[in-house]
Amino acid sequence: MSRNDDPDFWNRARQHLVRYGGSFAPMVIERAAGSFVYDADGRPILDFTSGQMSAVLGHCHPEISAVIADSAHRLEHLFSGMLSRPVVDLATALAGVAPGALERSLLLTTGAESNEAAIRMAKLVTGRFEIVGFAQSWHGMTGGAASATYSAGRRGVGPAAAGSLAINAPFGFRPRFFDASGAYDWQAELDYGFDLVDRQSCGSLAAFIAEPILSSGGIIDLPPGYLAALKKKCEERGMLLILDEAQTGVGRTGTMFACERDGVVPDILTLSKTLGAGLPLAAIVTTAEIEERAHERGYLFYTTHVSDPLPAAIGLKVLEIVQRDRLADRARVAGTRLEAGLRALQERYDCIGDVRGRGLLLGLEIVKDRATKEPADGLGAAITRECMQLGLSMNVVQLPGMGGVFRIAPPLTVSDAEIDQGLDLLGRAIERCV
Repeated sequence: MSRNDDPDFWNRARQHLVRYGGSFAPMVIERAAGSFVYDADGRPILDFTSGQMSAVLGHCHPEISAVIADSAHRLEHLFSGMLSRPVVDLATALAGVAPGALERSLLLTTGAESNEAAIRMAKLVTGRFEIVGFAQSWHGMTGGAASATYSAGRRGVGPAAAGSLAINAPFGFRPRFFDASGAYDWQAELDYGFDLVDRQSCGSLAAFIAEPILSSGGIIDLPPGYLAALKKKCEERGMLLILDEAQTGVGRTGTMFACERDGVVPDILTLSKTLGAGLPLAAIVTTAEIEERAHERGYLFYTTHVSDPLPAAIGLKVLEIVQRDRLADRARVAGTRLEAGLRALQERYDCIGDVRGRGLLLGLEIVKDRATKEPADGLGAAITRECMQLGLSMNVVQLPGMGGVFRIAPPLTVSDAEIDQGLDLLGRAIERCV
């Protein structure tokens, strides 16, 4: 019998765990290293999602493990009113790599928490309360972050925060607006969206919060020029622009931050997943001007683990490794290889409707008919299960109107051989399912 079938383990899981979304993979994970996780039978499973899209350095990176061990022996947690060297050093390092005049940081724990802190700051600084986001967004499951999340989780929990507004994200694969030549016109779609925002607003627009690539929305990459146009819309209305780079930050898209491709500097940048390389660390980074104004108005975001030294030490080492080993460049090169392999699979299988994304954050959309783009409901989930049987961990987003979109985000340390292995296993899984 497989050790993954341990009846005591699964009985206790069913009896004592709250189910928080979806189902659990039918295996017990015992350890992880590099691009692989290993189940109770010792079977290696190639992790093409970096855990929860977070482990940019792979699992159990030896330098990160050394920092954890050292910090656990010396300095792990402090009263939130105390400061330590790792906290100030990480804030300094973030100021050094962040675009524009973003130079003041608040170090927190999760992505939802960093978005909460950013939204709270935007409301306080502007003196307004309306927050606009994309209708395909995911910013977290807490209060204000959940109110700005539209891809899932809104039903059955009562009203969202007052002033929560949304516009459609620009989606070239399923376009809604066209110019005179028949080409997709994202500018017209953006204009239309903000016309609706202006009509719905009570005159208290505080901020727009956006992911440069909407991950849970199906890997929707904002087209070149869109982010600059969005920033202009915000400036015209006195709104702040918050960019949530939980998944796109720290090198994953081929630049340190995804917004750098467009030359756009947000008013507040939020980071999480990739900053801690799989460990719980998040941050907001903003300008001195905004931070000064927030402080003058009594900004309060006091949490148990704000400015904790151990995660700060981890984040500092993550930035050091990403810069030292030129992993943003590696993401660009490896991403080109991965994308080429996915497009080769697209040539072989009609169920692959689209390949999109940037660097090592790529999406592969499964459809029933490539010409009509009709969703192939259930096929993405079936391919996911088959991938796991073959030893490949994949993550498929299933939203209304989409048959399934694979979010493919291996570690920035992934080797060419591992990319090729993943492509081979994915192709074999699709072959078995179509």
